[in-house]
Amino acid sequence: MATQQPPLKFTSHHNLIYRLVLSTLTGRTVHISQIRSNSPTNPGLAPHEISFLRLLEAITNGSQMEISYTGTIVVYKPGLITGTAPGSGASGGLIRHELPSNCNRGLSYYLIPLCLLAPFSKAPMKVLFSGPGVITSSTPTGDMSVDSVRTAILPLYNQFGMFNNVELRILKRSNPGPNGRGGGGEVQFVFGHQIRLPKTLHLMNPGRIKRIRGVVYSVGVSGSNNARMIETARGILNPLSPDTYIFSDVSSAPLIPAPDRSNPNAKKKIGLGFGLSLVAESSTGCLYSADVASPPSGGQPPEDIGKQCAYQLLETISKGGCVAPAAAPTMLTLMTMGSEDVGRLQVGREVIADPNLIQLARDLTKFGAPGWGIRDASDENDSGDVIISVVGRGIGNVGRKVA
Repeated sequence: MATQQPPLKFTSHHNLIYRLVLSTLTGRTVHISQIRSNSPTNPGLAPHEISFLRLLEAITNGSQMEISYTGTIVVYKPGLITGTAPGSGASGGLIRHELPSNCNRGLSYYLIPLCLLAPFSKAPMKVLFSGPGVITSSTPTGDMSVDSVRTAILPLYNQFGMFNNVELRILKRSNPGPNGRGGGGEVQFVFGHQIRLPKTLHLMNPGRIKRIRGVVYSVGVSGSNNARMIETARGILNPLSPDTYIFSDVSSAPLIPAPDRSNPNAKKKIGLGFGLSLVAESSTGCLYSADVASPPSGGQPPEDIGKQCAYQLLETISKGGCVAPAAAPTMLTLMTMGSEDVGRLQVGREVIADPNLIQLARDLTKFGAPGWGIRDASDENDSGDVIISVVGRGIGNVGRKVA
């Protein structure tokens, strides 16, 4: 009889989501303690973290979660990633996940981990995010917009051999509501390309930027804000890349229920604002993204948003490497899950110096993945980049039948 492996022990709420994702992919039980234990007002799990645990429960079969009375300790025993397989509890082949109104994280907080789990699912992953807490724009807490996930994260899966039936549809847009909480948007996520193992990746040529694309959006405010943001951003980017096109989207503000004593069916508008998402593509298919949205408190003109986003994109490109900071954890996690071969990825020094990426390397080692090999990139431009060599674990998709 096989002996049960002891749970891996972690502390604090930092990197909580990636630890839960790695636990689900590797099948190792995790024990996470001291979650905001020093906070006098809000100790334990935050609403968005509890919501992510509920999402994990919906897309897996057999997962067990134990949360302490104060919410400062979580024990998570992962099950099999089933997606919308028959018997998984998905109604009509679609998992409906509602976010609470006190959620202050953008939807990319849920989408990026979900994209990591979806290729290893037993069946296609179809999730509809709705409710008063869905924010589709970028947020003050540092989350990228859903547009950037669609244009800068999902295309990276092509590099690993996943490109069929992968969609992200924004049905209702929303910016952060009052105090950065809630939004009322609606997004449908479909990932129908399940594979046995991701391909081994060798990406060591950043190339030169050949085109810039973007989405500018206004939610519940005048569409002239879009034109002002586009004009400012293009004024900065056009001299550097003439092939710059920014798509404009104007939508009405979403309505969420706000019943009171006199009118139980009352609704209110939420999530007003505007923002800009930019993606630069190089000649070798590398993607760099930037995101800026109007603050929930208001008071920032569209011209400032356009200028800030354009300079943020140029700063991301200047960091070098073949991958943007926001996409580096996704790329390196997929490389670790791939076939038992050595993959290589060129990244900028500032990208690998990110504390979250260093913590990811430590967490992967704790989950049994061998450490990364890092060496200087010997390119003719003397860019100062480094090359990370990752040995794949060959974990792959245990729920998928071998063809």
